[in-house]
Amino acid sequence: MKLGVHLNAQHPQGDNPGRRFTETVEQVRLIRLLGFDSIWGGEHHITDGYHYFPLLPFLQRLSANAEGMEVGTNIALLPMHNPMEIAEVSAFLDVITGGKFQLGVGLGYRPEEFDMFGVPIKQRVSRMVEGIEIIRRLWTEDNVTHHGRHWHFENMTIRPQPAQEAHPPIIIAAQVDAAVERAAKIADGWAIVPTPRVDEISDHAEKFNASRAAAGLPPSKHFVRLFEVACARDEETALKRTAPYLLEKYAAYMSWGLPGLKLDKGDAPEVQLKELAKNRFGVGTPDQVIEALMAQHRIGITHVTMRASWPGMNQADILASLELIGTEVLPEVRRRIAAGE
Repeated sequence: MKLGVHLNAQHPQGDNPGRRFTETVEQVRLIRLLGFDSIWGGEHHITDGYHYFPLLPFLQRLSANAEGMEVGTNIALLPMHNPMEIAEVSAFLDVITGGKFQLGVGLGYRPEEFDMFGVPIKQRVSRMVEGIEIIRRLWTEDNVTHHGRHWHFENMTIRPQPAQEAHPPIIIAAQVDAAVERAAKIADGWAIVPTPRVDEISDHAEKFNASRAAAGLPPSKHFVRLFEVACARDEETALKRTAPYLLEKYAAYMSWGLPGLKLDKGDAPEVQLKELAKNRFGVGTPDQVIEALMAQHRIGITHVTMRASWPGMNQADILASLELIGTEVLPEVRRRIAAGE
């Protein structure tokens, strides 16, 4: 199981974006020094009260500080974009990372984002299915001709093509049965959102594997989990540092209509986070985070992308958490996996 970091690109609108980006560069340098396997970024737009760094330019710039590491999108909102452009930019990202790029995509669910791009939200499934077909062909073929529902072109070739011998893996974020089964059939892997509990992921993994087998496809090597992690010397400190920022992020998710979340706002923030994190996140001491990560390994996750920062969080606390994970959690998780535990 590989261990990466999902970088926060969303910040309160009153924060200086230049300073926040400089802090992100500092985080990436530390992440690489500590020996993490990868960095990842996500995409949203017009998030009231916040600014959000554009995903692909964000990763292009940070890849310069992540030499030798894998770089991935978790996730790009593919139905809102022109797949020919995504194919071209992603191929370049694969080149500049030395063949270590992964393209994670999802449907999106916020109407205002679809309105921003002038895309009917009812077309999101058909646009993603057709978009993945176009991207895969442009990555692997020359003089591609395509006449579909949403896009039409003839004799198109992109250059440069990806560095990876086949092509970068395409992984799809999916949370409900139909989406998981669709991802199994048209993608190379599955991107798992942070909200399901361990047992819920196991159930969906069975559906994913069964759908691939029924379609005559080989088992996937790409089960990627976005995983909330907060690490400190004691659980109380981890909860206190993290709760105000993570809970605000999840309150936004709920206001956007993301399913699978419930918070009891009558409790103190630390109590709310502790309850939310049960069998879901890795929050607490290094030993607690190690056990949470090993639980991900046991259910078949192949790549964990740990999110250790949320909008508004103090840089010193972010770096302290990352350093503790890198020095005490990563070596022990790798040792246990190597030992077959």
